[in-house]
Amino acid sequence: MQKQNMTKYRLSKNSGIPYTTLTDIISGKALLSKCSAETVYKLSQALDISMEDLLAPYLERRCSFELFKSNVCHQLKSLGDIDFIIHTLEKDKIREYYDRKWYPESFYLLAMLDYISRMNDVPLCKEYRDLRRLSLKEVLYPSSIAAVSAAADDDTAKQKARAEAIPEFMRFNIVECEVRNVV
Repeated sequence: MQKQNMTKYRLSKNSGIPYTTLTDIISGKALLSKCSAETVYKLSQALDISMEDLLAPYLERRCSFELFKSNVCHQLKSLGDIDFIIHTLEKDKIREYYDRKWYPESFYLLAMLDYISRMNDVPLCKEYRDLRRLSLKEVLYPSSIAAVSAAADDDTAKQKARAEAIPEFMRFNIVECEVRNVV
């Protein structure tokens, strides 16, 4: 809807889907993945996208945050810095994750994008200015640091990790010290 600058009312009229049903889908009260094929078809036609593209974000399963971070780091390693930046901007997963309320993933990916941009003297993408003003409410530590801290019943490991964290990640309250040393 945003890409086509379309209101809920206009989408309701263009698709023939009742406004209240559309509002329930958009708010998450009704799951698009549970709607009838006819509803999905009508929406896809009105939005001029395939049914698969319309449903894809709703069918994607969320993995653990540690696995997500590892996947992003491996993607950076395999693509290289500049191709990673291009790929990340083209896919717009940052906004998609944010819209899905997957805030740790959204902010981690944006932090990675900003960090790699800084390392390569690439100007920051202005598309995400609004997200750069936000952060997670709680500091998110790597599971290994959290485990060491809990086992020792001491926050020394957490304090050390925070002190060594990459600034782009700390902006979002994510403690990340190393993104390139992946095997």
